[in-house]
Amino acid sequence: MTDFQIALLVVGALAIAGVLVYNRVQERGARRHAERFSGARHRDVLLDPVARRREPTLEPQPQPDRDSTMREEILPDASVDYVVDLTAAQGMPAALILEQWEPVARRFASRSILAAADDTGGWHRLAAPDGSSRSQLRAALQLVTRAGAVSEAEIIEFRSQVETMAARLGAAAAAPEMRQAMEIARELDRLCADADIQVALHLVAGAGKSLDRALVEHAAKDAGLEPEGAGRFAHRDRQGRLLFVATERDGGGTKGGPIEALTLLLEVPRVIETRRAYESMVRCAHHLAGLLGGDLVDDNGRALDERALAVIEGELVRISQALEGRGIVPGGPLALRLFS
Repeated sequence: MTDFQIALLVVGALAIAGVLVYNRVQERGARRHAERFSGARHRDVLLDPVARRREPTLEPQPQPDRDSTMREEILPDASVDYVVDLTAAQGMPAALILEQWEPVARRFASRSILAAADDTGGWHRLAAPDGSSRSQLRAALQLVTRAGAVSEAEIIEFRSQVETMAARLGAAAAAPEMRQAMEIARELDRLCADADIQVALHLVAGAGKSLDRALVEHAAKDAGLEPEGAGRFAHRDRQGRLLFVATERDGGGTKGGPIEALTLLLEVPRVIETRRAYESMVRCAHHLAGLLGGDLVDDNGRALDERALAVIEGELVRISQALEGRGIVPGGPLALRLFS
């Protein structure tokens, strides 16, 4: 090999080494750059439980009637809930139970219920640590809301979270078969969709006329309606449970403007004794019409005579009977939960 060839080999080797060194330097620089911007500053949302996506939830707003009191009395019910039973050989501290339940309650909000058996075998909502220990629990997920039926994915997620909770508490979990739960949910959703109606009776002023505001307030009081502000009046039974409401409809769409109509509204599944509530609303509507001189019409502006009112009453009775046939009493705890 000549000196020239040897020199070419040396130059080539040096060039290759230079390229390798340059690449290594660039690689290290790129790694430092990536670590600086994506290192410990950001959590891995797939691995870090704190950073995982949380579904938005809506907390129920307090109602002017006694919904909140009745809600506290609600216990898991297999006819409307997916219920998982948890049993432990030894008592589990209530504080520890609630600590493990908190992620479930945060995820499913008011759709979830946790109950515990006491020493006498009775069941009660477990909402606050009381220093006791419980060995039997029931975790429930409501199958239907006004938004529709629960999805299979939600049932799987709920069941998984409750089973994880049971394992951490040292308890055994017994969950229903999900296919049957989905069938119950779909059937219940159809029933609730059919029953979730509002009956509205409108007392309207004559053409080109309006209802005198002072007279409306006087007539409402005379009819036994309680003012609740913002042009809203409520009618309640002796226990304070809401039966129906009457609201003003301003002709100008502004507060304090002329009153074009009064609307009496009954929310069918949420009132106790549907027929009695409806009959009370009709009597109130006739009383107001006599005092204010308006016409009683439906949503389409058609006059409501006694025959039309009787037809509406018959339909309400049918809906109430359908709900009661499933153990859901209109205005009762289960109905208030399903139609919240």
